[in-house]
Amino acid sequence: MASIHDSFNYTGMERWKGRVAIVTGASAGIGYELSKRLAQLGAVVVGCDKNITGIEGLSHDQELGGKLVAMKCDVRKEEDILSVMSRIKSQFGGADICVNNAGLGHNAPLLSGTTEQWKEMMEVNVLGLCMMTREFIKQLRERNVDDGHVIFMNSMSGHRVDTDPSISFYSATKFAVTALSEGLRKELRDIKSNIKITAVSPALVATEFYPRLLRKDDPKEAIKSVFSSYDFPVLLPEDIANTIIYALSTPPRMQIHDILVRPTQQSS
Repeated sequence: MASIHDSFNYTGMERWKGRVAIVTGASAGIGYELSKRLAQLGAVVVGCDKNITGIEGLSHDQELGGKLVAMKCDVRKEEDILSVMSRIKSQFGGADICVNNAGLGHNAPLLSGTTEQWKEMMEVNVLGLCMMTREFIKQLRERNVDDGHVIFMNSMSGHRVDTDPSISFYSATKFAVTALSEGLRKELRDIKSNIKITAVSPALVATEFYPRLLRKDDPKEAIKSVFSSYDFPVLLPEDIANTIIYALSTPPRMQIHDILVRPTQQSS
C-alpha cells in the first residue's frame, strides 16, 4: 500500500517535458507568451490560431529547440478542430494539455449590437471552447491518459457585470465559461477521472484584445495609448502565462479550479 508521503514525490513542471500542449489563440498576447514559456520549459507546443503568422515566427526561434509547431485553426469551425486533433495524433501521438485561450470581444451592446457580432462571440468564446475540450478529452481517454490538464481562459467579466454596456454580451459568454468549468469538473469527477480543469480569469491585461474591442485601427500601436490612461499598472501577458504555469505545476492531488487575477489597484 502506498504511503501518503509518496504523493510528496513531485517535481512540478518536470512531468510535462516532452509532452504535448495545445494553445489556441497563440499568435499574440497571452497565448503567444504562454506558448513560448511552455516550449522553454520543455513541452512540445502546438500553437493554434486563425492567423498563424505570429506563432509561426516563434516556431523558428532557435532557443526553443524546435519544440513549437504552428497549426492553422479557426475554433468556430468543427472541421478545423478535428483536423488539428488528427494532425497531433499522427505527428505526436496525442496531446496532454489543452489551453483554450482563443477569445473574442465586440463592442456590441444589447440594444444596438448586431446578431452577427453576438454569434461570433458565442461561437469563439463558448462553442469553440467546448468543441476543443470535448475532442481533447476524448483523445486522452482513448489513450488511457488520466493526468491531462484543461485550461479555460475566462475573464473577470465572467464573475461580475461591468457598468460599460458595450461588453454586456461578451460578459454573458464569460459567465457561460464559469458555468462550463464547474460543469466539466463535476463530469470528470463523476467518471473518476484525474484530468484537471482550471479556469483563469484576468482583469485588465495589456494585450490587443481591448484595443480591438474598441475598434482601434492598429491594435498593437493602440495598446500603449489605451492602457496608459489608467492610473495604475495593468497586468502583462507574461503575468497570466506564469499563472497558468503555476496551475500546471501543481501535484496530482491538487486542483486549482478558478483563479481571479487583477492588477493590484484595480477596483473590480
